[in-house]
Amino acid sequence: MSTRTASALTGVVRSTAVRHRTAATAPTPPATPTPAVEPPNKLTALERLRILEVLNSDRFVDQAPLEIYAQLLDEGIYLCSVSTMYRILRENAQVNERRRVARHPAKACPELVATAPRQVYSWDITKLAGPVKGQYFDAYVMIDIYSRYIVGVHVHAHESGVLARELMEQIFAVHGIPQVVHADRGTSMTSKSVATLLADLEVTRSHSRPRVSNDNPYSEAVFKTLKYGPGFPERFGSLGAAREFMMQFAEWYNHEHRHSGIGLHTPADVHFGLAAGKAADRRQVLDAARVQYPHRFGTTALPKILALPDAVWINQPAEDSLAAVEAEMTVA
Repeated sequence: MSTRTASALTGVVRSTAVRHRTAATAPTPPATPTPAVEPPNKLTALERLRILEVLNSDRFVDQAPLEIYAQLLDEGIYLCSVSTMYRILRENAQVNERRRVARHPAKACPELVATAPRQVYSWDITKLAGPVKGQYFDAYVMIDIYSRYIVGVHVHAHESGVLARELMEQIFAVHGIPQVVHADRGTSMTSKSVATLLADLEVTRSHSRPRVSNDNPYSEAVFKTLKYGPGFPERFGSLGAAREFMMQFAEWYNHEHRHSGIGLHTPADVHFGLAAGKAADRRQVLDAARVQYPHRFGTTALPKILALPDAVWINQPAEDSLAAVEAEMTVA
């Protein structure tokens, strides 16, 4: 179609169409860089050097630019603004924190594994509201992270390292001495009495990182089960009532509560080695049901929810790190 016909159909003036087509096909000339224009109030290199010499002089070397600026004004001298002083100091790497700021080293991430009961114990303290506002009782609770068995519960009117040591001594006498005891960094957990006891028994101490709540997940899970239960009271009338309730809770948790993390067994069954026999009984029941109702089962495998874990972790390392550790153990 000719340009004349196209112009008649579209209503665009022919000269305008030709001009637009020519502009679209013409090469774009390279952009000419605009030279940077220095502001007229920019300090010269000599002036900046003089200001730096004044700031580093024996008189002003230990003072802040704001103080130097005020003193020079009182003497009838103006060098530059305070922001310019800071800019010149920053260009010469002379602006930093003058106070002695504590720099704490990074805490190592605890990585603990348990493949059987009585290897790793975890403990913590939770508050139980007393009869009046502002009064609390302290519940010391220690569990085995593999079996989830509550190995000990004490309730006291206050928190103390000595009371924590008494709890551990009683637990170790009944359930045996573990390889590792894990806790957070509370005053009782890091107390000298607890540290001395564990050192004498050659038990490894492990602590959560500061301000990292999920480094102690098993104890936190027990406390959530405790406080979200329907029978947990808003307040306890006395220390004796709190102790009685915690003993009843530990009894229920250990012998009746079906824990999803240990194949829906009770912690007592896993802790005392009864879970394997009950798992075999469950398999027989499922096999019989599969024979009777084959159309209801799509697989012959045991449901994953009923499987006991081979190992439980606190902060399981990445797969590559875990493979390296297993290879090292194999070579050893």
